[in-house]
Amino acid sequence: MDNNNNPGGDKQPKMPKFNMNWLYTVIILLLAILFFTDGGTSFLGGVTPDQEATYTKFKTYVDKGYAEKVVVNKDKSTLRMYVRQKNIRDVFGKTAQQVGAHPCVSVTYGSPDALDTYLANALKDRKIVDYSYEMDSNSGLMTLFYTFGPILFFVVLWIFMMRRMGGGGGGGGVFNVGKSKAQMYEKGNDLGITFKDVAGQAGAKQEVQEIVDFLKEPQKYTDLGGKIPKGALLVGPPGTGKTLLAKAVAGEAGVPFFSMSGSDFVEMFVGVGASRVRDLFRQAKAKSPCIIFIDEIDAVGRARSKNPSMGGNDERENTLNALLTEMDGFGTNSGVIILAATNRADMLDKALLRAGRFDRQINVDLPDLTERKEIFQVHLRKVKIDETVDIDFLSRQTPGFSGADIANVCNEAALIAARHNNKTVGKQDFLNAVDRIIGGLEKKTKVMTNDEKRTIALHEAGHATVSWFCEHANPLVKVSIVPRGRALGAAWYLPEERQITTKEQMLDEMCSLLGGRAAEELFTGHISTGAMNDLERATKSAFGMVAYAGMSDRLPNICYYNNDEYQFQRPYSETTAKTIDDEVLKIINDEYARAKAILKEHSEGHNELAELLIKREVIFAEDVERIFGKRPWVSRSEEIIEDNTPKLEDMPEEVRKAQAEHEASVKDNKNAESDNKDDETNQNA
Repeated sequence: MDNNNNPGGDKQPKMPKFNMNWLYTVIILLLAILFFTDGGTSFLGGVTPDQEATYTKFKTYVDKGYAEKVVVNKDKSTLRMYVRQKNIRDVFGKTAQQVGAHPCVSVTYGSPDALDTYLANALKDRKIVDYSYEMDSNSGLMTLFYTFGPILFFVVLWIFMMRRMGGGGGGGGVFNVGKSKAQMYEKGNDLGITFKDVAGQAGAKQEVQEIVDFLKEPQKYTDLGGKIPKGALLVGPPGTGKTLLAKAVAGEAGVPFFSMSGSDFVEMFVGVGASRVRDLFRQAKAKSPCIIFIDEIDAVGRARSKNPSMGGNDERENTLNALLTEMDGFGTNSGVIILAATNRADMLDKALLRAGRFDRQINVDLPDLTERKEIFQVHLRKVKIDETVDIDFLSRQTPGFSGADIANVCNEAALIAARHNNKTVGKQDFLNAVDRIIGGLEKKTKVMTNDEKRTIALHEAGHATVSWFCEHANPLVKVSIVPRGRALGAAWYLPEERQITTKEQMLDEMCSLLGGRAAEELFTGHISTGAMNDLERATKSAFGMVAYAGMSDRLPNICYYNNDEYQFQRPYSETTAKTIDDEVLKIINDEYARAKAILKEHSEGHNELAELLIKREVIFAEDVERIFGKRPWVSRSEEIIEDNTPKLEDMPEEVRKAQAEHEASVKDNKNAESDNKDDETNQNA
């Protein structure tokens, strides 16, 4: 590969190449010396004075006998007075070691004749040892530099910039914008990340495993006439591990890995993005087989506008066209596999997603219950936890959390435990971390009156009461009236992760949301702004039921969802809009009346719950169960855990025998303990 740069091979002598950058550097240094060293006099042989003084002060020094020698420069009308060794402190206020062996004072004089007369008299009176004259031999050179120096500087600067913008200055310059900014790893395993570091996402790992197998053993696929997908698009919400999965692919394959962000193609100069795309693929072809990873590809792969006047961007579209051509054009990119990641796949251009470019779309979704458990196990390796930590409970407590969110929970729990000077991280630390991430930091210093505190307690108790008696509402975990973030109180639930959601489930959740407002109206006689967030969520849910899910009586089986980026008008008429508004209002009012009916039926328990909440500020599901009794319905999560728990009758014969022996030994120990207690009782009697 080196022979491309040296056609004669290694046998020819390598001659040093002349680089104009050295010439530019020398000229700039000379100009700097001229500007910062008194016109270059010190550099070209001049003497730098240690002190400047007036002509009157100079005469005072001479009259006192401080001067040893005087050197006069008539070209500049200046003189230098060299001070005697014994008088250095009198003139400079410093010792000879501090100012040097021959310190001098610079003086500007007026009349040369008067100076000559004065120096002659001083020499005659032995006030000075000697005086002499010097010629400024460098004045012509200095004048030349001062005249042409600035012009030469700007000419050199202009040539320098033109050469760098033209690409002649090498690959690392600030003006060399057409070169790719991709980070290249010669071996993907240099990143130190494999599939073992990716918890969960079993389906996504299986999809990309074929890419890894092809890069390791391409012959196995080509013999059968198969072709490896040219590209794979990782799609999923933020924080789910798309970039981590791409690094793991590179680490497993052990091939060169080019990493680049979609925003790196965008620059202030026209044509730079397309140039960087071509340069990136040129480097990749030279290193094939290899992997190109483009993170956040939606920055450059956004769908091209049909109307340029409406949000079109010619520069971005040119970059996209270059990317389309390089991925699947007339040229061949054998051995170059493109991985890309985005959380906005709906915004990508259709030409980018067709077969032959990104053949596969790999969904990297939010982790489910079992995957969250695996992620917790990965992040808890370095955390000192105690026996109270239940990973299953934490996994159930964090629905909708991404891998990044779970990592944040583990880190926040460790910080909370360290703040409390604990040696280990316990279950309560993790719960506090989840509460802080969801609701914000506790604000116990916020001042509230008794009436405000009672209203908040009634509101939160209303949520808890209504959700307790709604079959499909989420199971309650705890209720708090301690302010967090912008919320004055909160009810924490264990959300159900449903694959499908029925109309009854949505209505029950809406009813529990309206329970706080209903409790305020029933038991205080007025309503407040504290239910604004509840009303917002309930209204959005009701609108989604009517307009999108087709769960309305008057508009059944109709969906008005429109995924148009430039949506200037609604996909339904004004008459339909009025019908939608009426249906949404009817649903919310019905559920509000239902919530009030539940609260009236269980008013005593609700008031007891509110009083307990005012007294303790935080209550748990056990307290609610003590007041209202056990819920007659089993939650979906409990049902799934129960179904997935292995049963004893399904176990092998050896396991069943061991379990029977264990139960027998436990029973014998209990019987022995009871016999000992009976003996002690008889002895005491």
